[in-house]
Amino acid sequence: MTDDPVQQYMTGQFRPGHGALIAAFEREGDESLAAYCPELDVTYGQHPRERFDFYAVSGPWRGTLAYFHAGYWQSRDKAQFRFLAPHFLAHGLDVALVNYPLCPDVTLPVLLESTRRAVPVVLQHAASLGRGGERLVAAGHSAGGQIAAELAMADWAGPSPVAAIAALSGVFDLQPLLDTPLNERLGLDRPTAKAVSPLWRVRGGLPPALFAVGGGETPGFRDQTARMHQAWTAAGNKAEQLVVEGADHFTLLRDEALIDRIAALFG
Repeated sequence: MTDDPVQQYMTGQFRPGHGALIAAFEREGDESLAAYCPELDVTYGQHPRERFDFYAVSGPWRGTLAYFHAGYWQSRDKAQFRFLAPHFLAHGLDVALVNYPLCPDVTLPVLLESTRRAVPVVLQHAASLGRGGERLVAAGHSAGGQIAAELAMADWAGPSPVAAIAALSGVFDLQPLLDTPLNERLGLDRPTAKAVSPLWRVRGGLPPALFAVGGGETPGFRDQTARMHQAWTAAGNKAEQLVVEGADHFTLLRDEALIDRIAALFG
């Protein structure tokens, strides 16, 4: 594996077809608005990006999924990932697609505080619809994978509201990003980067986790997933590692078997 973090976390992840794929994601997401009529931009805080879209399943309800988008904590939007909602609705799951403040408008620690505020509001919203309002599964992709892990490890007042997590192509050790242009907006130094790296703070008593990555991703991303899975299980927690062969960083989200595995976290 090359030691160049720019290649591992930026240029090596790029595929020529990603632009067209993201455009397809957005088209399918727009189609989901008409088909399922979700509640858009439900507020969970004062920042303009503290909003979530809520898709409610029309048939038998199995649980609530909160999904946190990719974008290296500095770009992208929940609207680009609305295409995922119908796949989870088909499994009887309500879906909250969560936006959060971005760097450098806020620091990464403040961003993570924001995502923690989202969880009880999503659950309150689910409860207002007659759903269970106590626990959810937190899922996220790339930066969202780190967010999901942080939510599982947060110091909640009382029992954790996070029943399980699905972290897809996550970055769990942010220290390699210090030597990339990504850090221009993140503004991390080495102590802060380690402090927001869940890999180094795994403990026992955490919820079950699914760590997934594409087999076509860079060794850096595959190594992040393998190390996080190992740390989770070494601490005595239940975890599964899934490598989706042939998938890259974004085609991973097209894998129906992965959707099935996330749905299986609900029991």
